[in-house]
Amino acid sequence: MTDRVGIIAALPGELKPLVRGWETRDVEGCVIYRTLLDGTEVVATCCGMGREPAARACLLAMEGGRLSAIASVGWAGALSCGMKAGEAYTVHEVIDGATGERYQTATEAPGRDETPVKLITTKRIAGKAEKRQLAENYGALLVDMEAATVGRLARVHGIPFYCLKAVSDGANELLPDMNPFLTRAGQMRVGRLAASVAVRPQYWAAMARMGRNSRLGAETLGVKIRQLVEESRHANDHQGV
Repeated sequence: MTDRVGIIAALPGELKPLVRGWETRDVEGCVIYRTLLDGTEVVATCCGMGREPAARACLLAMEGGRLSAIASVGWAGALSCGMKAGEAYTVHEVIDGATGERYQTATEAPGRDETPVKLITTKRIAGKAEKRQLAENYGALLVDMEAATVGRLARVHGIPFYCLKAVSDGANELLPDMNPFLTRAGQMRVGRLAASVAVRPQYWAAMARMGRNSRLGAETLGVKIRQLVEESRHANDHQGV
């Protein structure tokens, strides 16, 4: 049986370097990408930012048959200065900020002298002050809006769960509040955000850095996702899946 790996992202830009040349189709506001990587069927879905879009993306990925692994991937905000903007990280534990539930990933635990990467999922895009509070309260290094939902559904369906995140903005970056520009469907009103930032020069440099970091992070993320697919295939081979 061919392995099937589900890749769950919020926005197509997070997957752009990875999915060049993949089969692509739109399904009611979601984008679905499919390909074969070294004999493994990979389906990547993007339905928007937040919990409900993430849940929908997971269900779309599961429609074609049982998944041998599922991964929450994409951009995240740093909660620590040690997390380098533009770099992609493998997450070991995901915390749901709304319920306190924790989801361990299937990634091998870090060595004795290494710090496990914890990520917290929130309902809002976290600003500078919120990031500081989240780091203090949860000991997390990254923040996003989707990973806990993917972790929950992976647990419900008995699917190995992974999480890979690229840092789009540093812990101390001063960015505008983007929440008012996020639709209920989890899509960013980019034009309105750009118009708002255009008359607020204090944000120009930070927004430019976030754009560069996001592009670099997506490239690095693509490499790590391919590595993850290969590792997942080997793990299933050993388990006789």
